[in-house]
Amino acid sequence: MEAWPDDFRCPITLEVMTDPVILPSGHTFERRSIQRWLDGGHLTCPVTNLPLPPSPPLIPNHALRRLISAVAPSAAAAPVPISAAQERQGAALPPPAPAAVQSSSPVPALLRLAKSGAAGRREVLESGNAAVLLRHAAAGDEAAARGVLLLTLDGDDTRVGLVADGAVDSLSAAVRRGGAAAALAATALTSLATVDVNKCTIGAHPSVIPELVGLLRRGSSRERREAATALYELCKLPENRRRAVREGAAPALAGFAAAGSARAVEVLGLLAKCREGRQELCKIPGIVAVLCGAAGSGNPRAIEQAVLVLNWICSESNELALEAIKLGAFQLCETLVNDDNCKIAKNAVELARTLETA
Repeated sequence: MEAWPDDFRCPITLEVMTDPVILPSGHTFERRSIQRWLDGGHLTCPVTNLPLPPSPPLIPNHALRRLISAVAPSAAAAPVPISAAQERQGAALPPPAPAAVQSSSPVPALLRLAKSGAAGRREVLESGNAAVLLRHAAAGDEAAARGVLLLTLDGDDTRVGLVADGAVDSLSAAVRRGGAAAALAATALTSLATVDVNKCTIGAHPSVIPELVGLLRRGSSRERREAATALYELCKLPENRRRAVREGAAPALAGFAAAGSARAVEVLGLLAKCREGRQELCKIPGIVAVLCGAAGSGNPRAIEQAVLVLNWICSESNELALEAIKLGAFQLCETLVNDDNCKIAKNAVELARTLETA
C-alpha cells in the first residue's frame, strides 16, 4: 500500500479518499464507504462507536478534498472489494481496521502548501492540519515549526485561533528542545504575541517565559536572538515584565547584551520599567559596564535604551552611579547630548543630572 498521511485515508477502507465527507461525530470518511456502512443498518460512528442521529447528514469536507488533490493529485481511493451478493443485500462493510498502517510524514506536503501562499495556508487551517504541524513541531521537527510560523502570518484572527487551539503548548515544547526548531518556535511565539490578547495568554502560560529564558542562556546566537525578540514582544505587557524578572530573564539578557545584542538591551529597557526589574538589574555584576558598552555601540535603539536604563539604576543605587562615573559615563553623556536623535540627547541629559548628584 502506498504511503500517504493517515489523515488522507478513510478509516473504513484505509484508502486515500477522493470524496471525503464528515459525519455528525466529526470524523471524515470516503462517501461511498460510509454510505454503505449506514445502508447496512449501522447506527453508530465506525470510529467512536457512538450513536448517530437518524439519517445522518454527510457534509462534504471540501478543505480536505482540496488538500488531498494538491498534495496527492494522482491518488485514487480503491474501494474494498465487495461481492455482488453483498452489494445486492446492502451488507455492511467490516469494521474499520486498526490504524497501524505505516505512513510517511505529512509535514513536507503541509509545509509546501503553507509556503504556496495565503490560499494554501487556508487549506491547511480549514482541513484541521494545523494540529498535525503543531504535534510534529512539539517533537522538534524543524519543517513543522516553519509551517506553524507561516500559518501565523495570516492575520490576527488566525493568530488568536492558533493560540485557542493549543499552539502555545506545542511551541513551548519545541523551544525546550533547542535547535533550529526552537528558534522557529520562538519566532512563531513572537508573531502570535503581536495580538494584545495573545500577549496575556502566552505570558501566563506556565512554561513559555521560563523556556525562552532557558533558550536565551543556552542557545546558539540565532536561538538567543529569537528568544530575546519573543521576550521583547511579550514584555510590552507590564505583567509579563514581572514574570520575566521572576524567571531570571535580566541576567540572561545582560549576558546577551554584553555579547553585542541590541535587542537584549531593548528588553532590559522594558524590564526596567517595573520596580522589580530595576531592583534585579542593580544586583547583576558588571551591569554598568554592559550598559556603558551598549551606549557607545553606535546602534541608536541600543544607545537610547542603554542610557535610559543606566539612568534608572544609577537613581536606585549611588554605588552604581559612582561606578558609572569611573567608567566614563560623564564623558559619554557630553557626547550624546548633541546627538541628532532627540530621545538619546534627552536621556543623556537626565543621566548626567543623576550622576552629578552622586
